[in-house]
Amino acid sequence: MQDWIDYCFDKQGARLTYPFGDEVPVFRVGGKMFALFRETDGSPSVTLKCDPFRAESLREQFAEITPGYHMNKRHWNTVALNGSLSEQDIKMLIDHSYDLVYKSLTREEKAIITANQLMGRV
Repeated sequence: MQDWIDYCFDKQGARLTYPFGDEVPVFRVGGKMFALFRETDGSPSVTLKCDPFRAESLREQFAEITPGYHMNKRHWNTVALNGSLSEQDIKMLIDHSYDLVYKSLTREEKAIITANQLMGRV
């Protein structure tokens, strides 16, 4: 799971928060969540935003992808990080979640993220 947390840190403007306690890392961009990591009974997972049509399709294709745990099931998927999905697939899902959230930000929020990035701040 740590590799995926590190991957999220590389996203422009990504911030790590812990709104649900020390055991649940949540990544945000512009104040909006794009990844929530958790471990249940030793099984790590990440909950990610997803286009509703794509979300359903992914759930049909992969047993490791289920409706978002405690989230809007139409827009969020929970992905088991048990080694069944390829690294490329998981990166693609994280990127898709980040992109959806980033695109929903206002121009002002995007400008702040870009300015902070240029100044070396996250």
